[in-house]
Amino acid sequence: MARLLLGVSGGIAAYKALEFVRLATGAGHAVRVIETASAKRFVGAASFAALSGAPVLTSEFERDPLRGAFPGEPLPEHDPASHLALVAAADAYLIAPASANTIAKLAAGIADNLLTSAALAADCPVLVAPAMNSRMLAHTATQANLARLRERGVTIIDPGTGRLATHGEHGAGRLAEPAELLAACEAALGKGPWSGVRVLVTAGGTREPIDAVRFIGNRSSGRTGFAIADAAAARGAEVRVIAANVGLARNPRVGYVEVTTAAELAEACAVEATHADVIVMCAAVADYRPASKLDGKLERSDASLTLELEGTGDILATIAQRRRPGQVIVGFAAEHGDGGLERARAKLERKQVDLIAYNDIAQEGIGFDAEENELTLITTGGERQLERAPKRLLAQQLLDAVAALRA
Repeated sequence: MARLLLGVSGGIAAYKALEFVRLATGAGHAVRVIETASAKRFVGAASFAALSGAPVLTSEFERDPLRGAFPGEPLPEHDPASHLALVAAADAYLIAPASANTIAKLAAGIADNLLTSAALAADCPVLVAPAMNSRMLAHTATQANLARLRERGVTIIDPGTGRLATHGEHGAGRLAEPAELLAACEAALGKGPWSGVRVLVTAGGTREPIDAVRFIGNRSSGRTGFAIADAAAARGAEVRVIAANVGLARNPRVGYVEVTTAAELAEACAVEATHADVIVMCAAVADYRPASKLDGKLERSDASLTLELEGTGDILATIAQRRRPGQVIVGFAAEHGDGGLERARAKLERKQVDLIAYNDIAQEGIGFDAEENELTLITTGGERQLERAPKRLLAQQLLDAVAALRA
């Protein structure tokens, strides 16, 4: 297991760092904690010490009772410089939460406290998890500082979107969840359970052309598929996304294949699926397409128009039929209204996949083109209800279910 150094800067999100320490030590990692003076206003050193089993340091000038060692290790014979010894012994250095002020210092190379001094002395992987108000995060100075850190090889664990600390405010800037932080640390070390796992995700919605301008499509934004891909990449997986008409930002740690139609998606799947260990078919694929595409633009008239449609083929079933041993295949079932769960259960058996993620798109505020969703995970072994939550959190829970299937 790894030796993880955690730097905690000031912010209400510091309480999540406690859960990170609990998860990390539970996974067998040794953890040491550095707090800034501001961080101790939110979470006391005693709480971190109790969970980590090691004293917490704040200043470069205070003596470290463990002399730079991590829990379970023998003490060195001499007292080293704490800002050098801790980070020299660490396998990875995570700064979470990282305030706007701390990020600015890191970008400028300022070393005016133990946290920033350790960062400047680090030759292990450094990960920074921002947490702040959405307006501070969006400021050009903060974005420039984050870009500078990325250029230097620092891993930025992007914040989430949701309710913020200030009453009534909602937006980007929430600290990533503790499980995401731990997964990112393990991925940086190449020690996570997803390291080397090849994941294929389809996302978005296909468009079937009627003429040069019009098409048959759907309202899928690709948010769920992209959230799953990002979560898998954060866990250390090698991720490919087949993106059908998705207008969301791309993750530099993920590879993308851009497609438009169901036929193009099927062709890309035929190539990519053979290499994947996990396949998550999240894209909303058209079941029908115009039998023929009209050349040019169909001119408007008052006369009625009849379109002849033909089936597009069952991509998910085809992939399941061609699966190789050890592959885990996940399908999605976006159903509408009464009987949807029964139809999703039947889809699991009919498609011969390992898991179906069912959601009822008749409910307002979830599903297509929404930030939140709620899912029922259906396997041959039973069902699990995932309550309404942001799609990035549901992605983590879905991957947990996939990990259980792989095990």
